[in-house]
Formats: sequence, C-alpha cells, structure tokens
Amino acid sequence: MARTVGLILVFAMVMMPSCLATVYTVGDSSGWDTGVDYSTWTSGKTFEVGDSLVFNYQSQHTVEEVTDSDYKTCTLENSIKSHRGGTTTIPLKTAGTHNYICSSVGHCSMGMKLSVTVQSGSTAAPSGGSDSNSTVPTPASTTKPSSTGNGSSHSSSLVATLWSVISLVGFCMFLLLKVGS
Repeated sequence: MARTVGLILVFAMVMMPSCLATVYTVGDSSGWDTGVDYSTWTSGKTFEVGDSLVFNYQSQHTVEEVTDSDYKTCTLENSIKSHRGGTTTIPLKTAGTHNYICSSVGHCSMGMKLSVTVQSGSTAAPSGGSDSNSTVPTPASTTKPSSTGNGSSHSSSLVATLWSVISLVGFCMFLLLKVGS
C-alpha cells in the first residue's frame, strides 16, 4: 500500500509542472480584434516559458509572429509564423520578446499588435520539436478568460502552494519507503 501511494505521489510530482503554466486569453473577452489596447492588457502580467497565449479572432484577422522591426513598423517583411482560423494557441517555449500583429490592412496601425516579454521562470517548457513556438489546437472550453479578468486560467500562487505541499509529502513518503526497505 505504501509503495502504491508513493508511486502515485511521484507521478503527481512529475505531472504537476505542466499544471503550473498559465494560459492567457489575449484581450480577455474582447479577443484579438481592433479597438483593444493590448499594452494595457499585458500590464501586470508576467509571462513565463511554458505559458500559452490563446488568440480568439474573426476570419478577417490573422496572428502573425514578427520581428521587433516589423512590430514597430507594422510590416510583414520578416514574418516568423502565420496563423489563421479563428482560434490559435501559441505556447511560449523561449524566453525573450515575442511580437504579434494582424496582417489585415490597417489593423496593426490601429493597435492590433501585441508584444510580450517571456521570462525563463521556474516553469519548465513543454517538450516538443525544434519549432520554438508551434501552434497547438485548442478546444473552445480552455480559451475562456478567467472570472478575475486577468486573462489567466488559474491562480499561480494557489497552484505553487499545492505543488509545494505535494512535493513535501512525496519527499516524506520517499524517505519512509527508503527507511522501510
């Protein structure tokens, strides 16, 4: 019985880091659209490697990942990646600045652009291929903004506390199993 509990706790500790990532719905309930101040939306948020951005948008819009230069000038000279389709989830797999604009004529100059600075943080990046920010299909149920209005899908401090408790219990179980064998 003790071994089973220990194995369950070890499994929980291995799986928990993926739960620490935050899913941000860009623009909250307004989504990815003209007329939204994305600088205000990003203020107060801390983006870390392992987090994701969910863009919800109409068919006339796109999500283009662009260089700093293209972001500043609202051009697509060196587009890194293009996304279409109404809902796009972009995992933030690398630290640094990530810039996004809409390629529809005039939308970027009207403010439909987003720049996020991603910190390396303590959250491990999801494993994947060599593509640093690949698109992941997103079910509609995970793209809703939080009821707190901050655009994150959970309370990071609560999850971090839970993770600490599980880690401590798991470590104690490990010690008990070692002493008992």
